[in-house]
Amino acid sequence: MARLVHVAGAGASIRVATLAGGRPRSRAQLQWRQRLSAPPALWLVIVDSSASTRRHGALSAGKGLLEAVFDQAYRQRAHLALITAAGRAPQWARQGLKASAALQPWLTQLGAGGGTPLVEALDSARQWLARRRKQHPLERQHCLILTDGRLRYGRVAPLGCDTALVNLERGPLRMNLAAGLAHQLDAICLPIDDL
Repeated sequence: MARLVHVAGAGASIRVATLAGGRPRSRAQLQWRQRLSAPPALWLVIVDSSASTRRHGALSAGKGLLEAVFDQAYRQRAHLALITAAGRAPQWARQGLKASAALQPWLTQLGAGGGTPLVEALDSARQWLARRRKQHPLERQHCLILTDGRLRYGRVAPLGCDTALVNLERGPLRMNLAAGLAHQLDAICLPIDDL
């Protein structure tokens, strides 16, 4: 079994098998093996913060989940993109920057109100992800959508990356619209209370 010796500051390591022939006298006698690192990851988070997500503390539960997601993204050195879908039009809060403690004020101020421009947010996200794939072809893209599934109109298409939809619907009477939306997006659907 060939062992490796890591050289500080280098993006490669030297195979110990090199030493089998005696002490190397020149750099040319060293056998190098390039270190492989995981490709970078991008997490796109789309949050439906329309008025309907206020019911039964749904958005509050979603914010707790987002706090854990942001912490995990920071630990994995992932890039984050954030879109809020509320009011008349979706708002980009962040576009592909490294996760950091600067997300906490955004999360604290996140409130619910207004309409649900989720279809527009998904269209904007789809276009942005396609452009980003051209710029960063090795990047692993993932999308997390938090919504109760109540759309104003329209059908949606998949985003072209691994997608998980968290159903924010809570309470005794549930319409389960998020499951249909997840099916259109080719996403897995997870109830917020299971997380």
